[in-house]
Amino acid sequence: MPLAIALHLTAAVIWVGGMFLAWMILRPVAAGLLAPPERLALWSRVFQRFFPWVWAAVAVLFGTGLWMLFAVFGGMARAGWHIHLMLAIGVVMTMIFAYIWFVPYPRLLATVQAEAWPEGGNHLSRIRRLIGTNLILGLATVVIASAGRYL
Repeated sequence: MPLAIALHLTAAVIWVGGMFLAWMILRPVAAGLLAPPERLALWSRVFQRFFPWVWAAVAVLFGTGLWMLFAVFGGMARAGWHIHLMLAIGVVMTMIFAYIWFVPYPRLLATVQAEAWPEGGNHLSRIRRLIGTNLILGLATVVIASAGRYL
């Protein structure tokens, strides 16, 4: 159990912390300093490094979470409401990330390669909004996971 919790929390910190850094720090700095071509190239490289970590985090989160749910809590029927909500939000967040990965992200990479900057900006804007949504959901999940059993 301690190993599962440690891995689970580490994966959550990597995913949510990475989104926080991207949204709250890197985005405003890049927007203020870089012209659109450089900004789009930067983001495509950032996502190329960050998104594989998100996939790894998703695998660890679901692997450890489901193991704890069934091995420790004895299944869904015995888990508290906060566990149910954490799982539901995690599924939604994963679906949003999968959409980013399969739809706007490849389009962003293609437009950067083709130097189609206005179209690339549209794809980056869509990714930005979806990451913002996932960041809010991720922060809410952190609160639910840490305080839920005490409410």
